[in-house]
Amino acid sequence: MAACFCAVAQQKTIKRVDPVGAKSLDGKGLYSEFCAVCHGADLKGGGPAASALKQAPSDLTQIAKKNGGRFPDTKVMATLKGQDGVTAHGNTDMPTWGKTFQDVSGNMTIAQGRMHALVNFLQESQAK
Repeated sequence: MAACFCAVAQQKTIKRVDPVGAKSLDGKGLYSEFCAVCHGADLKGGGPAASALKQAPSDLTQIAKKNGGRFPDTKVMATLKGQDGVTAHGNTDMPTWGKTFQDVSGNMTIAQGRMHALVNFLQESQAK
């Protein structure tokens, strides 16, 4: 019975909260606000929520390396929009940031700008 209690006590959960609209157009700021909790401040997959996930978050500094040395900006954008599912994410709750990145008026142009800023930040953060 004690072993069962210990296993349950060690389980971690991620609290789901409704997203709030992004305020920034800065890719690094957007990453810190929306991505670092899982992927870590260093983009390497060790964020504070990582241990509660079924599969470890990927090292985002290795995207280009995993794609023959070329950063696949279109593919990364599709992931953010929820068009290109990521198996590790399960459903598309994480990658679909489109509505979150809109401004209060629901402006998709601003959402696109924010997603482009995030993609540019990820591209600039690739390991050399």
